[in-house]
Parts: sequence; structure tokens; C-alpha cells
Amino acid sequence: MSKVKVAINGYGTIGKRVADAVSLQDDMEVLGVTKTKPTFEARLANDKGYPLYGISKESVKSFEEAGLKTEGVFDSLLEQADIIVDCTPGKVGAKNKEDLYIPKKLKAIYQGGEKASVGETSFVAQINYDSSIGKDHVRVVSCNTTGLSRAIGALSSKLSIGTVRAFLVRRSVDPRDSSKGPINAIIPDPLTVPSHHGPDIQTILPDLKVITSAVKVPTTLMHLHSLMVELKDDASESDVKNVLEQARRTKVLHSKEGFRSTAEVIEYARDLGRSRYDLYENMIWEDSIVVKDKEAYFFQGIAQESIVVPENIDAIRAVLELETDAEKSMDKTDKTLSI
Repeated sequence: MSKVKVAINGYGTIGKRVADAVSLQDDMEVLGVTKTKPTFEARLANDKGYPLYGISKESVKSFEEAGLKTEGVFDSLLEQADIIVDCTPGKVGAKNKEDLYIPKKLKAIYQGGEKASVGETSFVAQINYDSSIGKDHVRVVSCNTTGLSRAIGALSSKLSIGTVRAFLVRRSVDPRDSSKGPINAIIPDPLTVPSHHGPDIQTILPDLKVITSAVKVPTTLMHLHSLMVELKDDASESDVKNVLEQARRTKVLHSKEGFRSTAEVIEYARDLGRSRYDLYENMIWEDSIVVKDKEAYFFQGIAQESIVVPENIDAIRAVLELETDAEKSMDKTDKTLSI
């Protein structure tokens, strides 16, 4: 079976994880990755054997001066690729689409930092895989939207639900971003209420009303979501718990086992032996699941660096029509990532 050639534009927090995930699949391979500067991540790409491309002639020269092996400029990578996974900073992907991918008639996957309009569809594999089959441009939604869509989508598929309200406690930065804050502050982010997360979820679940607000706090480990879901029928706590336990890419944990905070959840990922202690699943606290007056409440933790990685793999399969059955694609992805 020949493998499709995947180019990854941007070998940073998401890009390096997507590259590793692609390398584990039997139907795709990493054709190459791009960097702008000779950072430790560029050296990591060399060490892992991923062909490294500079975004310009100047960046190629800087790699060579740093003793890094390169395969040339990004344009030559595009000529060989079957698909691009764009993991560049927010808004850069949209520019790349217009300047590079469309002129070269290349299919591309974008990340949640882009506006929904960058893709023909927004993507969460468990919910709307079919809508992206054969498309040219697809956006994998952000970590927060992915996590919220998974949980809400699971509940809406099994129970009759109404308005959903979610309060997001967001990590301030990723662990590597030592130059950013906040340090001793809690920041409403954004200041406007409701936040943009609700409308973004509706690109995945258009028939649901979702209202969100968010703050940013001084931690780097995970996001924490507090969800309040209106129930239109007489669903019990057991009903809600069973739905969440059976949902794909979801783990239901109990505080009595030591899961008191996001710190213990991350330690769990380390103990599982996950690469970079990555968590691809929603982590839901079982004892937070409460139903009162026809409303369900629960907390979930979202690992912002890794939760969208399996979605990118499934999006590649959908766009290139490697697999038209969502369940089969997710089965394969989950097995390779030990989900």
C-alpha cells in the first residue's frame, strides 16, 4: 500500500506532534517539515529524520550555518506533497492558502487559530467527519472547541439537550512560552461576554445554542472547563455519566483515585508513558457529574498541546478519501496513538 505524502508547514507545538502522529500511520508519511529559524525544534527534526525545509533562502542559509541538514526551500516541498497540514501561527495559514496552496492546487488542513472561513468545513472527527470527505480545505478547530464539541456532541447524540453554558479557565501559555504571562493575575479573556468559543462550536454543532465565557490563569498545563447543560428529558446522573464514559476520546476519572487537579492528570499521562505526556482525550471528573433541576454539570480538563492531534490525522484521511468511514479512521488513529 502506497503512503500519501504529508507536508507539515510549521514544526512547533502542534506541528511536531502531528509529524510524530503521521509517522505512526500505515497510510501516510512525513514528506517534510518547515521552520523559519535554526531552533532546537529544527535540530529535533533532523534527529528524527524528518526532511527539513526553510521557509526562505535566508532560513535555509541560517540552518546550514548552524550545521543543520536541509532539503531546500519550502516551495520544493509543496511540489511533491499530496496534502499540507498548516501548523503556522494564527492568520498565517489563511495567507498561505491564498498565496501558496490554492495556486498550486494543494489540499490543506488548517488549525483552530484561523477563522472558520479558511476551510470549507470545520472538523471534529466524532461529529462531522463525513462533511470533510474529499474537500480541499478543512479547519481542525481549536483545543477548547474540540474538547467542548466532543463532550456536547456526545450528550446531544444520546440525550435531548437544550442550551449549553460553559466557563473556560484557560492556561496562560504553553510550557515552552517562557516570555509570556500572566504571572500574578487572572485575566478575562476575552473581556467581551459571551466569548467566541460558543459560535465556533456552532460551526461543528450548528443546531445547539452554546454560550461561553473565559478567563486566563497563570498555569501552562491544561485548560479546565465547567459545563452546564440543559436537559429536556428526565436524564439522570447515571445517564450523563454513561454517555460520557462511552464517548470516543474521553476518559472519566474520579478524585478518590488522586485526580484532584490538572497536575495529577498530567502526572497520569507521564505514567502512561505518553510521548511529551500528551493527552489526546477529554479528561472528565466523574464526581463532578451532577444533575439537578434538569441541568447537568461537570468539569473537564483539556490538554491544549495535544488534543487536536488525532483530529488532524483523521482530517487527512477524510480530505484525501483514504477512509470514508469515520469510525474506521478513528479506530486506526486511536490504536496508533494508544488512545
